[in-house]
Formats: sequence, C-alpha cells, structure tokens
Amino acid sequence: MQAQPATHTGSYYAASANPQPERPPLQGDVTADVCVIGAGFAGISTALHLAEKGLKVVVLEAVKIAFGASGRNGGQIINGYSRDYDTILGRYGQDTAKALLNMSFEGGDIIRERIQKYNIQCDHKTGSFFAAFTPAQMKFLERRREVWGSAGHDQTEMYDDKKVREVSDTPLYIGGMLDKRGGHIHPMNLVLGQAAALESLGGKIYELSRVTHIDKGAKPVAHTAQGKVTANFIVVCGNAYIGESVPELPHRFMSVSSQIVTTEVLGAELTDKMMPSGFCLEDCNYLLDYYRITGDKRLLFGGGVVYTGAEPSDIIRRLEPHVLKTFPFLKGKKFDFAWSGNFALTLTRMPHIGRLSDTVYFIQGDSGHGVTTTHLLGRLTAEAINQQARRWDVFANMPNYPFPGGRLFRVPLTMMGAWYYGMKEKLGL
Repeated sequence: MQAQPATHTGSYYAASANPQPERPPLQGDVTADVCVIGAGFAGISTALHLAEKGLKVVVLEAVKIAFGASGRNGGQIINGYSRDYDTILGRYGQDTAKALLNMSFEGGDIIRERIQKYNIQCDHKTGSFFAAFTPAQMKFLERRREVWGSAGHDQTEMYDDKKVREVSDTPLYIGGMLDKRGGHIHPMNLVLGQAAALESLGGKIYELSRVTHIDKGAKPVAHTAQGKVTANFIVVCGNAYIGESVPELPHRFMSVSSQIVTTEVLGAELTDKMMPSGFCLEDCNYLLDYYRITGDKRLLFGGGVVYTGAEPSDIIRRLEPHVLKTFPFLKGKKFDFAWSGNFALTLTRMPHIGRLSDTVYFIQGDSGHGVTTTHLLGRLTAEAINQQARRWDVFANMPNYPFPGGRLFRVPLTMMGAWYYGMKEKLGL
C-alpha cells in the first residue's frame, strides 16, 4: 500500500521550519540496541542521549518529526514542574522533593548545551518571566524564588509594577519574577536539529511508521504496517499522541488541548515596544496565557485550554480577546497562523515514567512543562538503560493514578477543579 504524504498542522512553526531530508517509512525487519517510539522532544531527546553513549538507536514516528506537542507548543523554556515544591514536599516527602528540585533545572541546561554543541538554529533567546495579577500570586513567586535559591539557582529577580512594564507593555500585571535560566526557542527547529544530531551519530529515524503493537519480552519487538524493529529495549514516547498502540498508557493521562495564534510580522519597532526585554512570559493564573516575540518579529500568543482535547472551531475568535486585553493597540492586526496542540495531563500533574516490562520503558505526562522535562527524562531513561537508575527511580517511584471514573468523568471532574481555581484567582485568594 502506498504511504500517504505526511503533513504537519498549519502552524507558524511548520511554515518556518528549517529544511529537512525526506525520511522514508520502515520497510522490512531491522535490529537495534534501542527502539524509540515517537519523534518529539521525549523520543528524540532519549535517542540522542543513547546515541551519545554509543548505542545503535532506531526511532519510529507515526507521522513526521515533531508532529505532536513538540512542534505545536509555546516554545518556552520553563524550569520546574506543574506542581510547586511545597505541594511535592507534602505528597512525596523531603527526600523525593529535594531530588526533584535539584533536577528541575537540568532540562533547560540540556537544551542550551545541545544548541551550542550541535549548532542548532532555533531562535534561542534567554529569559522567561512569570507575571502576577494579584498579591497572592506575588507571594507565590517569592516563595518559588526562595525554594529555587535553596537549590543553588540564584539567577532570578523580582519585578515590581513599574519594572514589569520592561517585560510587557501592558497594565495587567502588578509584578512578577524573571528566571534568567529560562528562555524561548522555535520548538520544531530544536527537535529537527537534535534529530539531525542523532543521525550524525548513526541513529535512524523512520517517519510514517506508526507502531501497531509491541511484543514484550527479553528481545521486545515494535511492529508497524510494513516492518518491525527487534531491540534490546523499547522506549515509548508518544504522550498525548500515542493512540491505542500501547493500551496500558492512555488511561493514565488526559489529552488536553491548548491553542496558539501568531500575528502578521509586526516589525522591530512595535515588538520592542511591546516586550522591550525580549523575554517570554506566562502569567500565574491556573488557566494561563503565555506569549513571546518570534525571531521574525511576530507576537506568538497561547492559552485557551480545552479539557476534552478538542480543537475549537475558531481559535482566533477564542484567543483574540486575550491578545487585545493584553495589547489593545494590536486591534486590526492580522493573525497569520492559528493552531491547536494536545498535551498529556496526569492526575498528579507530575511526569509519569516507568516500565511496561523489564525491557519496555515509557515517558509521558509532562502536564504542560514538556519542553524542559522531556529533555531531563530522556537523559534519565538513557541512564536507566545503562543500569544507572538511581535518578530515574525518583520519578518512577512516584505514585501515578488513573483519572477517577474513567473517560466518562475525567473531563467534568477536571473542569470542576479548573473552575474552583479560577474562582480563587478572581477573588484574589
């Protein structure tokens, strides 16, 4: 059967991606030390870590490299997890909390190291900013700064209501926190650059090669429609786009969509006025907005979470009020791109890694912090495969639960939680 052409969603990233070679689908039987399923951040990060250790790696991608969340996200390098340190401490105890804290900045470091080592052209800029609407949110950020400082991260700075205008020219915020170890990138080009690095080390990537099922065992086998890979280990990295090929995983997360719009080119004069410091920004609301200026001087603005995972019928209509509330002077400007992307949200809001057997590993559930945590978890999984699982075990030993009530109730229960936190924010609590 003739394979159909693979295409990305109609995003700004796909339209501005760096040129790439054609990567044909898997045909026939191949062998490898490790077979990685999924060619997004988690899969390519894991594969590159393994190839750097000298292992023979094969990656199977259902559509194209960075087709899923890795090619659709906000492009922000945000340290930490989707739960704050005090919540993690209360749940898992001091030893686990400290270990997680000490690893929480490593993903961003890996990204910067790889950009430099492999000369990846992905519009990398330094600095991420957390913007506060209320005194309660400022207190939250001050506590975050204190906790991060206790782990040796001293590259943060609190901004008041005047200085915050240097980050975003809007009256919405009363202050915030700058993280100088954060930043932003063109995420699809970052994945593509790492994929090229993997191939330079002998790794092989097959696109249009959706895995239909896995045979577990001492020598696990990943099957596609036209071939199979026999390996010593398999690492499953499909996240919200895994489908039903690995049925043990999807009930452990909820696929949630986030929307992004990108304006027409605005020019340096206007964008320098809008965001003078060049940092990316996310606000501190539970249902947050996030935005930044792209390399070619557009505003890229995201938000509009949909807990069903569905794509809204009109993404621009959904996000334009948020854009204009932030920057009213953009009224009348054109939106050139609008797209939706899904991420895997766990019940605990913490990443979920583990083994399906002694030889089959998985990485999923970054819960909105996938740019950095996927790079960290890829390194940890490579360590575990090389029999150095101490750090990997910190994540793998955290309890992970299915959503109560199964698929029927996971969406309404999560929406109730979002409504609760939204009301707290409106009341300034």
